[in-house]
Amino acid sequence: MSLTIYHNPRCSKSRKTLEIIRSAGIVPTVVLYLQDPPDAAGIGAMAARLGMPVVELLRRGESAVKDATDLPAMGDDDALAAWIAAHPIALQRPIVVDAQSGRAIIGRPPEKVRELLP
Repeated sequence: MSLTIYHNPRCSKSRKTLEIIRSAGIVPTVVLYLQDPPDAAGIGAMAARLGMPVVELLRRGESAVKDATDLPAMGDDDALAAWIAAHPIALQRPIVVDAQSGRAIIGRPPEKVRELLP
């Protein structure tokens, strides 16, 4: 199993999701997305794997989103993906991607990650 978690160690839900993965005996690839953000194409691919539009990846409660003066139209997936790539704090977290199955989940609640585990 090849899991990648887009992780923020300061987020309790992200930490708990990572703990669940590791307790299942899986060593995931951990991407500290605030330091190494995915590009716009990667964000678009995540949204596709999640089966949702890019707008659903926005953390609308974040000040970066609420205070943004340059936020693109909510229906423009390509522009939103580029905006999120430039403002990674606005990305939902944690996102866990299973490269083998092509599936992904947002770990809210963290137990949701069990859907990807064997």
